[in-house]
Amino acid sequence: MALPKYKTSRANTHSRRANWKATAAQTIACPNCGEPTLPHMACPACGSYRGRVYRSAIRSAHTK
Repeated sequence: MALPKYKTSRANTHSRRANWKATAAQTIACPNCGEPTLPHMACPACGSYRGRVYRSAIRSAHTK
């Protein structure tokens, strides 16, 4: 296996890592209430997903 002959400089390291950018999560509008929600997830505002209401799934034993 090949090994680098010299240490990678900070400029090369930083310029390579400069392309690692975080992107914002894509959201869609809930068809039931219109609130922005993550795709393929139940709406946190109304609890609906694909025409069904999963409100009981949103409320867990940890929340009151």
